[in-house]
Amino acid sequence: MGKVMEILSDPQMIALIIGTAVFIFIVGIIFLVFHKKKHYEWDNMEGREFEHFCADLLKRRGFQDVVVTKGSGDFGIDILAERDGISYGIQCKNYHSPIGVKAVQEVYAGRDYYDCMVGVVMSNQYFTGPAVEAAKKLKIVLWDRGYMEEMMAEVDE
Repeated sequence: MGKVMEILSDPQMIALIIGTAVFIFIVGIIFLVFHKKKHYEWDNMEGREFEHFCADLLKRRGFQDVVVTKGSGDFGIDILAERDGISYGIQCKNYHSPIGVKAVQEVYAGRDYYDCMVGVVMSNQYFTGPAVEAAKKLKIVLWDRGYMEEMMAEVDE
């Protein structure tokens, strides 16, 4: 206790402690501001609206023959599209939490059902570790939130 009182009675030490605390506080605020997930219009969309949003984004990115499949009974594929002679079967997931393995499994089945060359899960979120692992094994492409942000930036240029 004597050492603590000695430190607290030294004005230079008190200034150092306060300065360090203020610095840590400011760095923390800066971290929160710059690492907060940016909110986009698509985060508030319902399922079908998000599917049409994704289809429009794909068209603006140069995909052709972009078709949104029927709502239910779509066999895990929400959008059919083609680009450079390659056919894509795409499932759109607009969730508030990371996307799991189930979406990858659905696209895997849907890709073959629609006879597509590439199966994709497109989401406003990121994917769980097991989903990424399954996608690698099943050769399913994952377009996560970061990739969608890149796509949007390219079409807005």
